[in-house]
Amino acid sequence: ADPILLLGETGTGKTKLAERIHDLKIGRRREKGRLVHVNCATLNGADATAMLFGQRRSYLGQAGSERSGLLREADGGVLFLDEVDELGLTAQSILLHAIETGRFYPLGSDHEISSRFQIIAGSNRDLRALAAEGRFRPDLLARLNMWRFELPPLRNRREDIEANLLFELDRAERQLGTRVGFNADARERFLDFARDPATLWPGNFRDFGGVIRRFCTLAPRGRITLAMVEDEIRTRREDWGRANADETARLLAEVMGEAAAALDPFDQVQLAHVIRTCRASATISAAGRTLFAMSRANRTSQNDADRLRKYLAKYGLGWDQVS
Repeated sequence: ADPILLLGETGTGKTKLAERIHDLKIGRRREKGRLVHVNCATLNGADATAMLFGQRRSYLGQAGSERSGLLREADGGVLFLDEVDELGLTAQSILLHAIETGRFYPLGSDHEISSRFQIIAGSNRDLRALAAEGRFRPDLLARLNMWRFELPPLRNRREDIEANLLFELDRAERQLGTRVGFNADARERFLDFARDPATLWPGNFRDFGGVIRRFCTLAPRGRITLAMVEDEIRTRREDWGRANADETARLLAEVMGEAAAALDPFDQVQLAHVIRTCRASATISAAGRTLFAMSRANRTSQNDADRLRKYLAKYGLGWDQVS
């Protein structure tokens, strides 16, 4: 089967979608192998190669050092490589060959072995930008990009909030073995908060599911009260506010050094957003198109790159410093 690429922020449901694809293929008898889930961020150096492609005892000469490899374990099934951008370039090259031929060399082996699997790759980063920077192989990206699905963040799916509330309540009840429900005023207050454009849900469904799990665990006599909801809202806003402020301060200090401390709070937030957009874009023109998309129609000049250069120059910055 052709590769599938799942893109989206952390917590948007890439793992759940990969599991669902595998379940559907099993149900329709399209395959009989299992789903092998690999978080590539946990693989490092030579160990990554051994974990993925296997290792013969002769490689280290030590008893017990043999590994079958995760690609071999996925034979006849699905290999889900989450955070695929964390793989090193060498592992990416071997992976590309394995996808295209179904064959690869385990470490320490002179003979190729075969494994036929469907690959699903996930990432929360812009792989095209990484490829342009030389940090991700363009040929591997082209191979993985056969079928691409972008999962939107929860803040862009507010119409799904209520349905996901019911799903998370049902899941928590099954796991805890206790039926839990909202008081009417508590439910209305929580939905207002969850749908509010100011509620960004930075961890997406991980944040959302964690909130509902806490409600269900702590609910007295199985009822979620208004006081519980207000307390959780206050805690979420404080935690998210601190995390965002700390991340913004670190980003600006990295780019500007001590000069970042002299910026007004408003300018800090705006400049940090611009820098994040630049880092996620392959070129200054692409970053400009993203940042000025809404106002472009009302301007006689549409040179977004020049507009972005002028904005950065106000802070003594250039494209090379922020990209």
